[in-house]
Amino acid sequence: MEILWVLMALVMLSVVLLPFLRRRRGMIEQVPPGHPDAADPANYGFVRQEELDVRMPGPDQDLLDVLELVQRTQDHRAAAQLLAGTETESERRWQRVQAFAGAAALELQQRPGGIHETPGGQWLRVWRAEAPKDPGGAAVHAEFLVQQAWRTSTPGTDEFRIIMEEARDACGQAALLAPGDPIPYIIELSVARGLAYSQPEFEKLWLKILDRAPTHMGAHLAALHYWCEKWHGSRELAMSFAQAAAARAPQGSLLAALPLFAVFEHLPEVNLVSSFYQSEVVTKAIHGALFAVHAASPDDPMSAHVRHLLVFFLVRSERWAEAMDQLIHVDGHVGALPWTLGEDPAAEFAVYRALAVAGYEANGGSPATLPH
Repeated sequence: MEILWVLMALVMLSVVLLPFLRRRRGMIEQVPPGHPDAADPANYGFVRQEELDVRMPGPDQDLLDVLELVQRTQDHRAAAQLLAGTETESERRWQRVQAFAGAAALELQQRPGGIHETPGGQWLRVWRAEAPKDPGGAAVHAEFLVQQAWRTSTPGTDEFRIIMEEARDACGQAALLAPGDPIPYIIELSVARGLAYSQPEFEKLWLKILDRAPTHMGAHLAALHYWCEKWHGSRELAMSFAQAAAARAPQGSLLAALPLFAVFEHLPEVNLVSSFYQSEVVTKAIHGALFAVHAASPDDPMSAHVRHLLVFFLVRSERWAEAMDQLIHVDGHVGALPWTLGEDPAAEFAVYRALAVAGYEANGGSPATLPH
């Protein structure tokens, strides 16, 4: 109980001084390891902060094994085999394409190359050169270009536009290699956002995805960004898009959670009022997301994305036991919203986890009462 009173006192002070609780896209400043307000995750079997995996939202050991092999040997063939064996329309294949592209982009950033040095990510260049008709390699290359544009240049600049136009061409090439594959078009959603497609152009692209993968959660999350106020839509358009997707979601689909992501994308810059997170709009979105993860297949790789965002909102709403239930499912991996928006995703996640534990214990919870 004492730890919760300490936390509550700090929050009250923050209203005046803002030293502890600040809105940075909803993030709470980190509690340093060893601080008395930092709950010990070991009591609940949680992974310690320094051991949290920031690369992915949830486990995919096959992907990690292949990534390690590719980066160690600089041989792309294991990556090509993994993608070829992953169902085309699946969420997992989309996540793996993103992961391979991200790994190549990070390698290039760390080793840009020079007169006497081979640039990082060379395995992707070799992959495209040796297997130009491999749809997996073509998709990874297109996503790589998209990530390069966002990582290395500023939207609106000539450099950004040139890379994005190259990415758009790469999406077209990847689509020709696999006509039924939605991934080249999903990648193009980010291009559409960066190059400011008109709404008719965007909707034409979106229909191509719906024809191939109408319930693809990753595609819907990518499309949602376009409709947000900070890009080419508005709060109303984004919520309308999310609610329409949720309304048509079949049983077992995670699309019922999409309104929660729309709410997150439009959080006010500064909000220290806890009642906001207990409002009807937020509560309804939380319930939709809870329903979605409970109804989804246990092995749906997108469930982790929803559960991570639920941790954020449930803690903010002071729904401690429900937050703990989500932590059981995702603890160990933190490569998802909202943690990845911070400079230290593991630290951001650890603070919310500590708050959940403190609130849970203050209301009579303990490791013995937490279902696993």
